[in-house]
Amino acid sequence: MKTFKKVIAVVLAVLTVCFAFAACSNGSSDKSDKSSKTDSAKIIESGKLVVGITDFAPMDYKDDNGNWIGFDADLANMVAEKLGIKAEFVEIDWDNKFLELQTGSIDCIWNGMTITDEVKNNSSVTNAYAMNQQIVVTKSELAGKLKTVDDLKDLSFAVENGSAGQSAAEDNGLNATAVTAQSDALLEVASGSSDACIIDSTMAAAMTGEGTDYADLKSSVVLVDEQYGISFRKESDMTEKVNKIIADFKADGTLQKLADKYSVQIAE
Repeated sequence: MKTFKKVIAVVLAVLTVCFAFAACSNGSSDKSDKSSKTDSAKIIESGKLVVGITDFAPMDYKDDNGNWIGFDADLANMVAEKLGIKAEFVEIDWDNKFLELQTGSIDCIWNGMTITDEVKNNSSVTNAYAMNQQIVVTKSELAGKLKTVDDLKDLSFAVENGSAGQSAAEDNGLNATAVTAQSDALLEVASGSSDACIIDSTMAAAMTGEGTDYADLKSSVVLVDEQYGISFRKESDMTEKVNKIIADFKADGTLQKLADKYSVQIAE
């Protein structure tokens, strides 16, 4: 009888170990399945593409109903639709954009972002889809006097913190103060707090000159020619998927039509 009980005990112990091992194996398998999913699979499964943006006309800005519109916002919605999901827009701190991308707070940075070495080193960036310049904006009466970088040396500038405009100011040895957004840089010039600002030419075209809120501001010296790209997480397969969709939009004229709507120059 004792021998029989011992046998039963051994069998139960073995079964317990087997069940425990199986449970662990299944748990590991589940975790492995989740970790092995591609970035695009996770995004599509979630049903939304979370897009990190700032208020930056004509690329991303709100209409009278509080909806995000603009060249980038409209394009993001169109790309998301092609993927069978929705685009969700989240305002981010531009200076912490890559941190938000890597921690998963957003799926991409899509906000008139200049392709630089920093962008390439911190993300997987798409092919260029639009052209841009870093341009000096001042009061109209001053703009006509500015022809070269040497004419800028004694001026005070406002630039967006962490932007290509800030880099352009540093590269050219200009006296610049960082502000939160490019729109704030325009305000600094309009109020007289700064002599000039360095912003994207796309914004300058949309927000300065006759018929705008900044009719007395004008563009002058071009500091940098550049291109816009979209950032996804390092090694994300979304980059090539979006490249393909945008290439198709370019081929069938959809991208040019959108560019004409917002006065944006598409990349060649």
